[in-house]
Amino acid sequence: MSSVDSNDKWAALRSAQVPPADGDNDLTSPDPESYTGKRDIPQPQPLERHGPARVIAMANQKGGVGKTTTTINLGAALAEYGRKVLLVDFDPQGALSVGFGINPHTLDLSVYNLLMQEDVDIDDVMMKTNVAGLRLLPANIDLSAAEIQLVNEVAREQTLARVLRPVIPDFDFVLIDCQPSLGLLTINALTAAHSVLVPLECEFFSLRGVALLLDTVDKVRERLNYDLELDGILATMYDSRTTHSRQVLQRVSEAFGDKVFSTVIARTVRFPETTVAGEPITTWAPASSGARAYRQLARELIATVEK
Repeated sequence: MSSVDSNDKWAALRSAQVPPADGDNDLTSPDPESYTGKRDIPQPQPLERHGPARVIAMANQKGGVGKTTTTINLGAALAEYGRKVLLVDFDPQGALSVGFGINPHTLDLSVYNLLMQEDVDIDDVMMKTNVAGLRLLPANIDLSAAEIQLVNEVAREQTLARVLRPVIPDFDFVLIDCQPSLGLLTINALTAAHSVLVPLECEFFSLRGVALLLDTVDKVRERLNYDLELDGILATMYDSRTTHSRQVLQRVSEAFGDKVFSTVIARTVRFPETTVAGEPITTWAPASSGARAYRQLARELIATVEK
């Protein structure tokens, strides 16, 4: 491992190598916190006032790792704790919108119109959800055209930041659900964000992509958004029954240390059910292990960013 400046956290993260599997490691414990570390997570205190928002990009260039599920359920859990939250669907597939029971094909206005039409205001696009304090900017396949059209725009990487700016004082958190790529839309999200949260499936191929993602984030930090931080890596789809899942979780925790959230999201059939129901797991199955996990993640995130 090459030497790094001890004061440069990003350099340290980028140079962190996933340690090789060690046959002598104890992988017998099914408790994920035995790998990520059990931490004292305080109960969030009520806010005296709202805003300005912390903008968080939910990013991973690999698909199917739980970005959208995490955006929906973390947003709903934050709202339960009295935070005002705006969710931004920034994926042309529109999965975040579908997760709230919205048919993307019937939208009159979407994030695409907000980005590309100067006469469209953010309030024209913003929608209420079934969760108090939680709002949504929906998207559909039209957004895929924006990636092409933005190429010729001046300051194209800052387009999302520009359209979000008017509502930043009104919210406590803005969560951007990025598409599974490292294209111009994702660069826009990283440029608009204060920080990045990386959902990481407990599976080897997902593990391999973390270094590439952090490299891209670091380039954005150097060239477009110097204040960009890493809130943490969230282990998702954890299956305590498999040695493979436990091994991946252990190796990520060893490589990235306290940048791995103590909260781990276990694999459960409840999450696909909530997509059909069109609501977060915190309202669909409020007593489920998945709902409890996302509430813990919300508390952990609040403790990290509001300290």
